[in-house]
Amino acid sequence: VQGFGNVGYNVAKFLFEAGFKIIGLSDSRGGIYFEEGFDPGKAMACKLEKGKIAECYCVGSVIDGRCGVRITNERLLELPVDILVPAALENVITKGNASKIKAKIILEMANGPTTPEADKILAKKGVVVIPDILANAGGVTVSYFEWKQNLSDQHWTKNEVNQKLKEKMVKAFGGVWETSQKHKVDLRTGAYILAIDRIVGKMV
Repeated sequence: VQGFGNVGYNVAKFLFEAGFKIIGLSDSRGGIYFEEGFDPGKAMACKLEKGKIAECYCVGSVIDGRCGVRITNERLLELPVDILVPAALENVITKGNASKIKAKIILEMANGPTTPEADKILAKKGVVVIPDILANAGGVTVSYFEWKQNLSDQHWTKNEVNQKLKEKMVKAFGGVWETSQKHKVDLRTGAYILAIDRIVGKMV
């Protein structure tokens, strides 16, 4: 996870709870790598205490031998992982480093983290990019839920919000996936096609 702030932490937390191993974390001041994996909750507590995630490379104490290493943000992007989550700045995956990325899936939680040139390289490599327009739409969706509740003077529980969000996101991903398969394009292009189709459909 590149960008261990509010978004990056919560993504890491949910993935960790789902059974994924979180082996790399970074913020604007550097990162950490540990093949055995980090607990995001403990890592965040350490970051809040020490001021930066780069100081939190040990799972236990320094002397017990269970320590990872400090790494740069650039190296984090090139780690041998199943899922890479850019959750910080835009344009961090470029034509200069796209060929070095080893992840099978890129989950774009930042806005515009991948350049168009990098998209083409990743597509040729067979890397699945879940685009920002889809991946980080949860915040906007929940804002819509808040507006809807205010409009009807309702109050949904946290569980109700999460369930409705899950239903919306699963449906959205299904639509984008089907569109990309139908037109034989990547997920980003599929998302754009689906969005344009819906807009046109409302206009005619």
